Amino acid sequence: MSSKRLSVVVTRRLPDAVETRLKELFDVQLRDTDTPMTQAELTAAVKQADVLVPTLTDRIDAGLIGQAGDQLRLIANFGAGVDHIDVDTARSRGILVSNTPGVVTEDTADMVLALMLGVTRRIQEGLNVMQSGDWAGWAPTAFLGGRLGGRRLGILGMGRIGQAVARRARAFGMQIHYHNRRRLRPEIEAELEATYWESLDQMVARMDVISVNCPHTPSTFHLLNARRLALLKPSAVIVNTSRGEVIDENALTRMLKAGELAGAGLDVYEHGHRGNPELRNMSNVVMLPHMGSATREGRLEMGEKVIINVKTFADGHRPPDQVVPAML
Repeated sequence: MSSKRLSVVVTRRLPDAVETRLKELFDVQLRDTDTPMTQAELTAAVKQADVLVPTLTDRIDAGLIGQAGDQLRLIANFGAGVDHIDVDTARSRGILVSNTPGVVTEDTADMVLALMLGVTRRIQEGLNVMQSGDWAGWAPTAFLGGRLGGRRLGILGMGRIGQAVARRARAFGMQIHYHNRRRLRPEIEAELEATYWESLDQMVARMDVISVNCPHTPSTFHLLNARRLALLKPSAVIVNTSRGEVIDENALTRMLKAGELAGAGLDVYEHGHRGNPELRNMSNVVMLPHMGSATREGRLEMGEKVIINVKTFADGHRPPDQVVPAML
């Protein structure tokens, strides 16, 4: 790259420390308000920037990339998931794409266990009673939930986050099972005491809890569809902290409403932030606003990775977290 400072456009507000460092290093355009860019604003950004720093709320599709100026050479995503970016089209235009893998692993795994406990121990119901002032006092049969120890946990997607979930779940005494595109190495399976299921259908039919930890790709869209959800035991619980599109949300809602599933803990939804309204009225559903990775430490580390990727690119080298086909 030339000695000229890169023009960097950031699409959302980032932590102050991250924005300060970006201003020190680059000719950066920051976002004044913490709202997503409009399509017109995104179009203007890709026409002027050398580097675009988007987030998962930005749809970087083929149409948008087609309007990019010749100077756009890097899309440095603030986040690990890149299903909102048409990576193939970017590559065909000579535009690199980078992300921030590994940063959210521990935070997201913590939230998986929090949601498991939230559903199985009826925490949302208890909170509602206390906040409404309707608690009449302790009773032997009130708010009876179930313990996690001894339950079979089926992990769908055994990457970094899935393995971190397994380690936590073992500490709770859960039995670890998993389905993954590729089987783990024997030593990792032994460490996690994890049982591999080649057949997803056979696994889900035997689990007490399902944790969705796979990315959203064309092959995982509605991986838990109506047919597969119907294989679950009526006593089973589903937790999703990955991507909402992996589950057929309407089918899930119907089954929860009919009592065909015991409960669900959801941090992500099929249609962005618009979760099925019927889910909000169900006492056996815990809903969170996509906060699985929302820690101060995690956001700062994500920002640091973005800066390293852009700075490495500016120095004429391949970004360390460049998205390559093997990651998709």
